[in-house]
Amino acid sequence: MNLLIIDDDKDDQFFFKEMIRDIDNSIVCNAVNDGIKGFEYLEHFEAPDMIFLDLNMPNMNGFDFLKVIDPELVKRIPIIIYTTSNYPPDIEKAKELGAKAFLTKPNSLKELAVCLNKVVSFDFMSLKDEMLIIKAS
Repeated sequence: MNLLIIDDDKDDQFFFKEMIRDIDNSIVCNAVNDGIKGFEYLEHFEAPDMIFLDLNMPNMNGFDFLKVIDPELVKRIPIIIYTTSNYPPDIEKAKELGAKAFLTKPNSLKELAVCLNKVVSFDFMSLKDEMLIIKAS
């Protein structure tokens, strides 16, 4: 499995990668700092199996990324919103723009590991027009 995280927070990238490595060290995880770099990654590298997308970033935020990404790509690659927000209008807007899941960043590494394990093991092709909401327990 190959993941891409688009997040401007270097600490969040680091902890995300560490938790993914703990879940399954065969998962490859690449990171970029904003939506523009996300598009550059998609142009130059093999498409990931999942994209984890922060909403609040400089240059191009997550909503702008969702507005301009190729809809055919969104059908093949689940986009998981990975953000500090749990604001219901943000969740609804992300769903309308094609995100398959919404994960509010948990407060602990243990909760992060549980949430990420749920996401990487989930069959997103089973979703129709629904969105998976992942919350820390």
